[in-house]
Amino acid sequence: MRASAKGSATLGPPRRSARRAVRRRARIAAAIGRRLGLPVVGKSPEQAAEHFGGWFAHFVAIGLLASSARTRAELGWTPTQPGPLADLDRPYCFRT
Repeated sequence: MRASAKGSATLGPPRRSARRAVRRRARIAAAIGRRLGLPVVGKSPEQAAEHFGGWFAHFVAIGLLASSARTRAELGWTPTQPGPLADLDRPYCFRT
């Protein structure tokens, strides 16, 4: 169940497809790898569990989908900050 920012509880389907969420997650992983100078490779759920440990693989596998589309529509909100991918490419995210 999702609760809208107005306070009324509403149910609804995820706003993005699972395929789009997977692509976005891959782009975020690629940006982090690029900024840290690390290779990024795809792994099956089993390989990910073995490589990262069960806690992280489980977190990624549950596929929490989120979108600001409903908030934008219901509240007339327009984000003014960069999106997560643009934000990851800013120098302050990976200062050493």
